[in-house]
Amino acid sequence: MKEREKTLFEDSPVLEAIVRLAFPTVIGQIILVLYNMADTFFIGLTGSDAMITAATVCMPAFMFLQAISNLFGVGGASVISRALGARDLQRAKDTASFAFWGCAAVTVLYSLGAWLFAGPFVDLLGGSNPLVHDYAVEYLTFTVVIGGLATSLNALLAHLVRSEGRSLQASIGVALGGVMNIALDPLFMFVILPRGYETLGAAIATALSNVIALAYFLIVVLREGKRSILRLSPRRLDKSVRGKIPADVLMTGLPACLMTLCENISYAVLDALMAASGTALQAGLGVAKKVNMLAHSIVRGMSQGVLPLIGYNYAAGNHKRMKTSITLSMALSVAMAAVCMTVSLVFSRQLIGLFIPSGSESVTYGASFLCILCLGGPFSACAYALISFFQAVGKGMRSFVLAILRKGLLDIPLMFLLNRLLPIFGIVWATPITDVICCVISIGMFVVFLRQQEGLLEERAEAAEKPLHKHSVRLAHS
Repeated sequence: MKEREKTLFEDSPVLEAIVRLAFPTVIGQIILVLYNMADTFFIGLTGSDAMITAATVCMPAFMFLQAISNLFGVGGASVISRALGARDLQRAKDTASFAFWGCAAVTVLYSLGAWLFAGPFVDLLGGSNPLVHDYAVEYLTFTVVIGGLATSLNALLAHLVRSEGRSLQASIGVALGGVMNIALDPLFMFVILPRGYETLGAAIATALSNVIALAYFLIVVLREGKRSILRLSPRRLDKSVRGKIPADVLMTGLPACLMTLCENISYAVLDALMAASGTALQAGLGVAKKVNMLAHSIVRGMSQGVLPLIGYNYAAGNHKRMKTSITLSMALSVAMAAVCMTVSLVFSRQLIGLFIPSGSESVTYGASFLCILCLGGPFSACAYALISFFQAVGKGMRSFVLAILRKGLLDIPLMFLLNRLLPIFGIVWATPITDVICCVISIGMFVVFLRQQEGLLEERAEAAEKPLHKHSVRLAHS
């Protein structure tokens, strides 16, 4: 670890450290969402609701790759930052190796399963409509099966590079993939492939852009060499197992994985319920979800950027700096989410109209859905920041509980319940209602954690004073 990164973690003003760590990550996440939107935008130029729906119903399958990279990436980044804070460089190196090869192995298994069961998988995601099905299978094959490994590993390496303080380099890699996708989309969709293959062109562009991003990260790691603690050699796997690193990585990363996985399941249920109302509504909902992802990308970038700072200072015993880091970053996340919410409410129709031709019934429904979804943004920002905090300090069970509450245990039952009470729109209202509930619970858990930490510090202080008191008593008697 370079002296510059060490100074950033330990001595720089907290706001400066947050800006230097989180700002590049936020920009990278915004570009990541923009390139996810690029497929929808360019496919929307075809005027085909079936093609738009094909891309949106595959989003959960594609985002499951993110769940895999979060399992090993967020978990690995947390363990690495805590190891660096405790000055245990060998543990940090072994963790990087396990995270890389573990992520690769699980991704290959997932991509293989997606290839073998592509048809039923697409139907399960809400693509059973004959007009949508074949387009969706094409999109799934190239983005998840062929490009899956590159997508997962470049997201993983972004986490690991960020864990040792090199946030800018990590964000450049994320941004590179996004920029390349935006550039390659129109090339494959409207130039190289014939008309009618726009969905396939978008899928090829997405897969190829992720291959380019992975190549960038591998070059970064190899060029840093011994100056970096990141070691990707499989020969270190044996050491990582002996050091009980896999359990620490998986337990810490599991909430992040489940949060992404449950988001995907939640979106799939949302799509499946909305599919009964017609392709126009389903397309409008798909675009509304993607536009609403912008606020979540900012929050995700802030949380991922500040995670190493929190984990490092927690392990180093600097709890005051740790507390300041989370409260300040959380306040910034909520403020930015509130701005995004306001923009979405005021310009909902215009934002949806960027992706769907004007005059389509999908625009009207999409604008209404966006107005509902964006209301949960500030509450979701608070909850997400605290979930990431518990991941950073290695409190996997707390973040696990909050993760499955936020997506899965609360919102899916609410979708079915509210769909009966308020058809169509009730399904969408389940999301912001869940965000509010989870926000309240996460704040309560955070307050309890801080009180427990204060209690432990007081106990340690009292234990340290007792020997001194006994020594002074002996001197007084002698």
